[in-house]
Amino acid sequence: MVQERTGVATFKGNPITLIGPELKVGDQAPDFNLSKNLLEQSTLSDYAGKVKLISVVPSLDTGVCDAQTRRFNEAASELGDDVIVLTISADLPFAQARWCGAAGVDRVITLSDYRDNSFGKDYGVLIKEFVIDMRSIFVIDQNDVIQYVEYLPEMAEHPDYDQAVEAVKNLL
Repeated sequence: MVQERTGVATFKGNPITLIGPELKVGDQAPDFNLSKNLLEQSTLSDYAGKVKLISVVPSLDTGVCDAQTRRFNEAASELGDDVIVLTISADLPFAQARWCGAAGVDRVITLSDYRDNSFGKDYGVLIKEFVIDMRSIFVIDQNDVIQYVEYLPEMAEHPDYDQAVEAVKNLL
């Protein structure tokens, strides 16, 4: 049975339902199978041995998601080769590529959860009402253990960028 979590998040003050478990620090990160483009998939093991900063956004074509992705793109340049920064959304891979090109985002890897929303379900961020992923941040260490989690209580708010980057730096 799929877990539904209510009362934990809102969109512009209106309650929304998150599907999937609430992951916590110390949990093994669930594997994922996300689209890089229409033909290529990406899994957690593709980034084995690296620290992973996973920035989840509802859609790159919105103001907060745009700002969040640009901010982590800047941070990626300072974090070094042992860190991978992933931005995950349910946007189509075409839209992600177009957005990155227009925004000049070149250090973040965008991955799409559009096929089956399995990332959203496994990481507890799929919004039942909209079938997109809720804004959240996960920092996963070199052994695929979650070391930092931020589930945003309000979809339209920014995450704590500094805390997320600090969590990554603490693993280096």
